[in-house]
Amino acid sequence: MTITETPAGPYGYSEEKQAYLRRLKRAEGQVRGIARMIEEDKYCIDILTQMAAVNKALHAVSIGLLEDHIAHCVVNAAQESQESGNPEIVAAKVAEATAAISRLLRS
Repeated sequence: MTITETPAGPYGYSEEKQAYLRRLKRAEGQVRGIARMIEEDKYCIDILTQMAAVNKALHAVSIGLLEDHIAHCVVNAAQESQESGNPEIVAAKVAEATAAISRLLRS
């Protein structure tokens, strides 16, 4: 098994894939609804409320993917690093996770 493979599939999110896709499709529908609200000149506070809901949905998917990455990819890299004696394997995955966290904090 390579660093990115897990028993469930190539990536840690494989088991949650359908749930993530459902959440993203729901957010996609919300975004279309927001566009429609703007086209129909709806009240700005109502639009902002819907924007917050979309942001929350996307944030939930992001956190879930990050958790899956740490639980699977980083853990697998740590195991491989220990077995091979190469600390760079786990260091690379930790750096990758840290960069992802940094991007999420900036958004």
